[in-house]
Amino acid sequence: MKIELRPYQQECVDTINNLESGSHLVSVATGLGKTVIFSQLKRQGRTLILSHRDELVHQPQKYFDCSFGVEQAAEHSNGEEVVSASVQSLVRRLNTFSPDDFDMIITDEAHHAAAPTYKKIYSYFNPRIHIGFTATPKRGDKVRLDDVFDDIVFNRDLKWGIDNGYLSDINCLRVNLGYDLSNVKKKNGDFDTKQLSLSINKPELNQTVAESYRQLAVGQTLIFATDIAHANALSMLIDGSVVVSGKTPTEYRKQIIKDFTNKKYPA
Repeated sequence: MKIELRPYQQECVDTINNLESGSHLVSVATGLGKTVIFSQLKRQGRTLILSHRDELVHQPQKYFDCSFGVEQAAEHSNGEEVVSASVQSLVRRLNTFSPDDFDMIITDEAHHAAAPTYKKIYSYFNPRIHIGFTATPKRGDKVRLDDVFDDIVFNRDLKWGIDNGYLSDINCLRVNLGYDLSNVKKKNGDFDTKQLSLSINKPELNQTVAESYRQLAVGQTLIFATDIAHANALSMLIDGSVVVSGKTPTEYRKQIIKDFTNKKYPA
């Protein structure tokens, strides 16, 4: 597929194509087209793309003009030149591959690469080169990525994208909802989810969120909740909204995202 790359995308592709081997990280802000970039990399053999979310596994396919296989749930690859895999599925199917099957591994959302499931996959395969793509090279839990990647070879952050006219500027409003997190313990640098939910998922606080939405929201709105119970509680207070979580069946999930894109659901 012939794609006309933006100058920074071409620079990134050239940078990676000039690397002979190793494990390297590319940091590009959301919206700058990391999928386009890695679809245009020079291939010297088969390529494996690793993703952690269902929606990301099929997303790259439209950018490739070669055979494209998928390893996810009921889908299995069959020797295609490019294989896009869900980490959760692939880690259980490693014995169906040879360690030398792939010349290049691409890890999408590479800030997850320090997780044990990812490391099990990396230790199994022997690629010539491994490239990770992420918008957030610094993990919130302070877990280091430098035991997976040797260096950052290309970096274009959010500010750069806005300053150079590739991304929209941000209009940020902060609403004080009265959350008290003083008694919420932390695990591995992040809040304990159960305790966080007890502090946040309260009727009076949820009403404030819903009222803030009604007063301030313009157009399509994404609301990130603490857990599924919190998401359901908020959705009950916001007319026409719908909940998506890791437990949402795949096909229904795809339909929800499609309908949200088409403005069937406001939030």
